[in-house]
Amino acid sequence: MSDFPSFLSALRPEVDETLDRLLPDAGTEPAELHEAMRYSVFAGGKRVRPALVVLAGEAWGGAREDLLVGGAALEMVHTFSLIHDDLPALDDDDLRRGRPTLHRARGEAMAVLAGDALLNRAYEVLGREPAGAPPERRLEAVRVVGDAVGTAGMIGGQVFDLRHEGDLAVGGPAHPGTVGSLERIHRLKTGALIEASTRLGGVYAGAGTEGIEQLGRIGAELGLLFQIGDDILDEVGSSEELGKTPGKDRQAGKLTYPGLFGLEVSRKKALQAADRCLVLIEGLPSRGDLFRALVAFLVHRGS
Repeated sequence: MSDFPSFLSALRPEVDETLDRLLPDAGTEPAELHEAMRYSVFAGGKRVRPALVVLAGEAWGGAREDLLVGGAALEMVHTFSLIHDDLPALDDDDLRRGRPTLHRARGEAMAVLAGDALLNRAYEVLGREPAGAPPERRLEAVRVVGDAVGTAGMIGGQVFDLRHEGDLAVGGPAHPGTVGSLERIHRLKTGALIEASTRLGGVYAGAGTEGIEQLGRIGAELGLLFQIGDDILDEVGSSEELGKTPGKDRQAGKLTYPGLFGLEVSRKKALQAADRCLVLIEGLPSRGDLFRALVAFLVHRGS
């Protein structure tokens, strides 16, 4: 199968089944918390990050049942980030994945707690599963995700995003310092977790230091490509396509590729990231066809 959307569609029920197994039942006390966690996790996400864990791990011969556990944990982390990102103190959004954001549906306090609980649950899962994996492999999985989420990763990227909110004068010159800030925000806020996805697949598959580093470099370029595409879609997409409110980044004066460079140059930069990624993919032992299909998929969504 060299069609990435088909791979994603076929894998999603397996990811959802794993998430359903690993999350507390909605009726387990405190029921309102567990229901809120499930409201956001099962809100219709595409499951790109779990798919990357599976794809990267299978490239090195990893067992899918092990890789699905890591993928589910990363989806919990990703959902935590979306819940908190939508809060009034951050992006203040009313719509996520085509339905009311959690704080609109269940209140701000429950949204904060559900996000906290999902992040904690992810680390619980990474620390204890897969039960048959060597302990050092599970420990490395926790380290990879912890590094990606922390102050030198996604949460740090969110801080830099807040620091530079309102900095962008639309149509203004691309000041070198501003360009550097934009790249740092994107590589941390979005790219760190996507890079962790490919690294995590390598960890579970026992790909070794060089293999995991190669997968990490692929993930870093995929993360940049993904975020440039998101920036473009925020400018030209609809709420139906995005599952969230379009145009909010521009209204908030956030640093984005189209805001800084315009749409045409942003698309060229996406193609450059895609080219770098394709070179790295050539060295994979297998699954190169699906990785190339993924690159094409990401280029197309931002076209």
